[in-house]
Amino acid sequence: MAIRRFFLLSPLCLLAACALPVTNTDAGLPIPAHWRQAADGETDGIDADWWRGFGSAELDRLVGDARRDSHDIAAAVARLAQASARARMAGAALAPELSLTAGASRTGRLGGQADEGRAFNAGLSASYELDFWGGNRAARASALAGVQASRFDRDTVRLTVSASVASAYLQTLALRERAAIARADLARAERVLATVRVRAGAGAETPLALAQQRGLVASAQQQVDALAQQARDALILLASLGGHLPAGFDIEGERLSALGWPTLDAGPPSALLTRRPDLARAEARLAAADADITVARAAMLPAVRLTAGIGSNSDRAGRWLDNPVYSLAGALTAPIFNAGRLAAQRDQADARRAELLADYRQAIVAAFRDTEQALNTIDGLERQLRSADEAHEQAQRALTLAERRYRAGADTLLTVLDTQRTLFAAEDERLTLRLRRQQAAVELFKALGGGWRRDDTL
Repeated sequence: MAIRRFFLLSPLCLLAACALPVTNTDAGLPIPAHWRQAADGETDGIDADWWRGFGSAELDRLVGDARRDSHDIAAAVARLAQASARARMAGAALAPELSLTAGASRTGRLGGQADEGRAFNAGLSASYELDFWGGNRAARASALAGVQASRFDRDTVRLTVSASVASAYLQTLALRERAAIARADLARAERVLATVRVRAGAGAETPLALAQQRGLVASAQQQVDALAQQARDALILLASLGGHLPAGFDIEGERLSALGWPTLDAGPPSALLTRRPDLARAEARLAAADADITVARAAMLPAVRLTAGIGSNSDRAGRWLDNPVYSLAGALTAPIFNAGRLAAQRDQADARRAELLADYRQAIVAAFRDTEQALNTIDGLERQLRSADEAHEQAQRALTLAERRYRAGADTLLTVLDTQRTLFAAEDERLTLRLRRQQAAVELFKALGGGWRRDDTL
């Protein structure tokens, strides 16, 4: 009779479930129609192996090794496995729980044989919580959203590692080439020093001029040593990004100036929302927060649990099925007083959802900021590179003329020193701008998601 009354409660419980809607996850931010610094293309496809556009087989190998051996990626994969396990745990609450018991006992009086007895028992029990308010379903939905967030986080880490390796590789090549330029400048300074020594020995040059040129040679040597140290530091960083210890790690190295940079169509701004794994991760976390609100609200409502069991007892092992018994029960538990704990949990879930919505909006803003900055950097650097090429060409011509005129006695050493410094600065600046342009291409690919494609399968 009690069970019959219990089932009469079901329609009322189902009607009350309508009071637990899932809130909207729309970020509510306006999306610009055009990029500020680039013509809007129509393509929405980026090669997932975008780093191959630099034309370096060694870079391709390094990125492949890092994606396989990176400890950061391995940790992200492990976090995904944990999230998957939590989702399975949450889903288990939607199914009945079964348990089997079996036991045997013997009793007797110490020091005597009286009142001895044996008992054998076995039983099978089942319990199930009716999910009237959708709390268990929401908990599973939250856990599944957590799996998606972990998967997108793994993809974000992979993209970050790939971009970091590419940037560090370009940085290492640039520093090595800058060191080579500094060594060439040092060799030029030493050649001029030899000429100054000869002229000073002949009385055609002052000791001041000789001291100035020696100082220039010392400065050039210091620049060579500084750039060589920075190149070694960049190599150490490159090794660590790939999960390797620095000792014994090296790259063959190519000339940075021999590498190009891949061209890329930024596509329409609206496509950015589906290209970046970090945005998908923020969206999944927001969806999990929506489900957590439902869980918190369901905890404030009555819970109904059904149990059933069958068992048997006997004093003989062979007759333990002779006296089977069964039981059926239903229990309704409703919170009455908990000092506001459940309400506080609901408020916490609401506030957590508000936090994650703000994080999601900020992630969208950051994505557009990163893209616009990369496009702006590329546009500015391409203009600067054209001027830097012209400056370098004229500086080379000026130094050749200055050295020729100095040897002929038609010009002073000061002119030669100035043109030396100008040429070195022009060469170094041009290479630095080229590095920044190549790294800007890396940043643009990263900002546009690096060819990532969303996969919602679990």
